Amino acid sequence: MNLQETISTLKSLADEKVRKQHLKNGARENLYGVKMGDIRVLAKKIKSNQTLALQLWKTENIDARLLAILILKAKDLSPKDVEDMVSSESFAWAADWLYNYIIKEYPDNEQFRARWMDSDDKMLARAGWSLMSGRIARQPEGINIAAILDRLEAEMPSAAPEVQWTMNTTLAQIGIHHPNHRARALSIGEKLGIYCDYPVSKGCTSPFAPIWINEMVRRQK
Repeated sequence: MNLQETISTLKSLADEKVRKQHLKNGARENLYGVKMGDIRVLAKKIKSNQTLALQLWKTENIDARLLAILILKAKDLSPKDVEDMVSSESFAWAADWLYNYIIKEYPDNEQFRARWMDSDDKMLARAGWSLMSGRIARQPEGINIAAILDRLEAEMPSAAPEVQWTMNTTLAQIGIHHPNHRARALSIGEKLGIYCDYPVSKGCTSPFAPIWINEMVRRQK
């Protein structure tokens, strides 16, 4: 499929309910509202196609970008390509797909973590803290967790909402996976109160760090 055919297919799959939900969640107007399942089916049909993926990304259409993420090969992107993509996508849903399918799979993604965490670009900072939360959970060797807790306590209250979300995830991962730092993680969560009133659907765990930490620890027992 070429770019025009792919865009036409995405348009034909538009669902107004999905579009309204994305807009409610902060999406820009440049989207059709294609269901995630339909995007995945289309990606399986197309398979990997780096040229088409990059063309789709340049449209800035959210559905096109979600599809692009699924047909990209992370290893074939340059570090600059990755950084430009991260900084150019402000819709959290698409940013999370980009992180999970591209950044996490990118060879030597460690080169981004510290630099992005200190970036003034909120989407780079958001992704940097996502990389940190991953290190905390899966590969904490070499990470000064006490220093990270210091940063979280000092910086989370004034962080942009987009960054605050992944900083909070880092705080929760510290409390869940590192018993020696759990008490302080819980204390910081209680002190800051970030997401303490966050609406949660039945059966889901609150993103409020103390609740999140305690529930995950309970499940580990």
